[in-house]
Amino acid sequence: MSTPVTVLGLGPMGRGMARALLAAGHPTTVWNRTPGRADELVTAGAVPAGSPGAAVAASPLTILSLTDYQAMYDILGDVDLAGRVLVNLSSDTPERTREAATWAAGRGARFVAGGVMVPAPLLGTDAAYVYYSGDEAAFDEYAGVLARIGRPHRLGPDPALAQLYYQANLDMFLTALAGYLHATALVGSAGVSAAEFAPWAADLFDSLSAYLPAAAGHIDSGEHPGTLSTVRMMGATADHVVGASDAAGLHTGLPAAVRDLYDRAVAAGHATDNWTSLIDVIRTP
Repeated sequence: MSTPVTVLGLGPMGRGMARALLAAGHPTTVWNRTPGRADELVTAGAVPAGSPGAAVAASPLTILSLTDYQAMYDILGDVDLAGRVLVNLSSDTPERTREAATWAAGRGARFVAGGVMVPAPLLGTDAAYVYYSGDEAAFDEYAGVLARIGRPHRLGPDPALAQLYYQANLDMFLTALAGYLHATALVGSAGVSAAEFAPWAADLFDSLSAYLPAAAGHIDSGEHPGTLSTVRMMGATADHVVGASDAAGLHTGLPAAVRDLYDRAVAAGHATDNWTSLIDVIRTP
């Protein structure tokens, strides 16, 4: 028989996880503060629990998909967790994740933190992947179950690592999407539609990965040869983006923040270094 699993929190992500587990044949118990969110899952075969305690008691493995880690304390504060495995796939800071692991251990539970790197519709597909860290024995025991949600990537025993990777990915994701919107608004100031600009934006996004291997080498070695794409040259371009945005009547906060990094790098003596030297001023705010 497949391992029984409990899912707490039935927002879009939680429902997607429960659907993937049900599709893989796992007996799945669900609970949510708003009971109606469980209806479609119950129709698909999930068992609704009347309380968080009943939900946790129903399975050796409980997966949490909540707003943040405080929600875990609110929901499970009075629940007997002894002998249970908690896999928290909610978002929060790395430090709060470490605190949560300590809290769970004090309640007799084994704790694994995770970060889901795809939107809800992709859960359970080949495109889905999830970072995990924390109790490695617990992860190993249930890795096959967790793989039903997405490809599991174990990062080590520090429970904060999964959140750190998750937030680092979102750092890139959110900044890139904001950059796309700002760029679309910039060309839009000349009457260019978003649809017309989209293929060019896609070409740029597709090309960015080609920069990463060399950039990682510069960062890890601490050497930033300025043969191409120097800080001074890139900084001048960043200044032009701010000027163009200002002239178009756009909010300049995002490009101004980028320009500030280049200005600070020049002031720190990196004018003739590669753009990767910006990491030094990022590391020393």
